[in-house]
Amino acid sequence: MTTREPVFPKPAMGLFERFLTLWVALCIVAGIVFGTLVPAPFHALGAATVAQVNLPVAILVWLMIVPMLLKIDPAALREVGQHWRGIATTVGINWLIKPFSMALLGWLFIGHLFRPFLPAAQVDSYIAGLILLAAAPCTAMVFVWSNLVDGEPHFTLSQVALNDTIMVVAFAPIVGLLLGLSAITVPWDTLFLSVALYIVVPVVVAQLWRRARLASGGQAALARTLHRFAPVSLAALLATLVLLFGLQGTEIVHQPLVILLLAIPITLQVYFNAGLAYWLNRRLGVEWCVAGPSALIGASNFFELAVATAIVLFGFQSGAALATVVGVLVEVPVMLSVVRVVRSSRAWYERGAPAPTTKLADDRAR
Repeated sequence: MTTREPVFPKPAMGLFERFLTLWVALCIVAGIVFGTLVPAPFHALGAATVAQVNLPVAILVWLMIVPMLLKIDPAALREVGQHWRGIATTVGINWLIKPFSMALLGWLFIGHLFRPFLPAAQVDSYIAGLILLAAAPCTAMVFVWSNLVDGEPHFTLSQVALNDTIMVVAFAPIVGLLLGLSAITVPWDTLFLSVALYIVVPVVVAQLWRRARLASGGQAALARTLHRFAPVSLAALLATLVLLFGLQGTEIVHQPLVILLLAIPITLQVYFNAGLAYWLNRRLGVEWCVAGPSALIGASNFFELAVATAIVLFGFQSGAALATVVGVLVEVPVMLSVVRVVRSSRAWYERGAPAPTTKLADDRAR
């Protein structure tokens, strides 16, 4: 049987993406320096709000998210049945395990163990930021992670499409539940506004744009658009960081320990969820080419959405906004280390896993 061609471009980890942590760090430094030296422009941008929505941030977030969502083909949901074990494992980790494990880690580390070393007024806000960070699975960088572990592209695409569909209805209730359990007041109207602005609107715009490109020039036109706008997403992310740290710079300079302490539960939850997803897939007899991206999707976070929602709910200078930005700084190097573990453990995985029984295994055998 002829192997099917991937239904989306397989992106390599380019120079810019490979050193994303460095660019993030440089933007943090730039934001702090400029925010300290020339604070007026940053405060003017921070005050540009309409109905609790900061317009500069909203524009930057749309520039981040929409080009990423262009890759998502709703028709990929037809593939779900062919990879149901891997899909079920990843959905369970993303929506039933990860948000709750992060809330637990935040409560344990930030709320108790590290509390004496943190500003007391921001502790609840830090925990809220961690919850927002883990409440939605990543939709963009996972294509890169999947490519780096030779993941099955149809599984990756169908899993991301399914997660995006679930996110539209599940993000607000999960965040509201966990914030409530953490005794943090939930501004429901603002939370639903965030879902509309940063999930529903980008998904609709991206799908309309995708259909228009396919109608006018087919897959080639879509591929050109994806290539042209890929740098826009990362540039918008970095610009958001400069703006955010420009407003928070003074506080950060006086408490660098906060960054390190926030990074600890974020790092632990990535390794925990990736390891659990990988192990469950092995126990269920899922092929390695599906288990790899399943572990990576199960562990990664939609930090663009988390940053934007934290700003809308709690403000630029909140601990929640800072916690989500620390997630950006931590995620790339940690996820690259997970990629290395997955690649190096392939022989172990395939030696002990039960024989695959999926249609994918049959196709590959032929």
